[in-house]
Amino acid sequence: QVHLVESGGGNVQPGGSLRLSCTASGIIFSIYAMGWYRQAPGKQRELVASITRSGSTNYADSVKGRVTISRENAKNTVYLQMNSLKPEDTAVYYCNADREGANFWGQGTQVTVSS
Repeated sequence: QVHLVESGGGNVQPGGSLRLSCTASGIIFSIYAMGWYRQAPGKQRELVASITRSGSTNYADSVKGRVTISRENAKNTVYLQMNSLKPEDTAVYYCNADREGANFWGQGTQVTVSS
């Protein structure tokens, strides 16, 4: 059974930082592309950042320069370092694992940016 477990969310003031982690089990982590998505209230889920199995990264325009995605295959974990957080970054952040014919989601972790 596949599990993706996110952690690291919380409340932070504008300009602050958070590091999200997602640890996978039940899959061969290294062969999956990994991604972080977010969904704000009343909005569709959107891609924040993704990283291929070879380490190539992709970022949404709204977070470029503020967010870094990385992976540690030995720990079956993908990270999302978020800096200079803005109120508009408030959302539930979801981890995703993707490979041809297989796609898995975590339960999400809440990030709230507010003064």
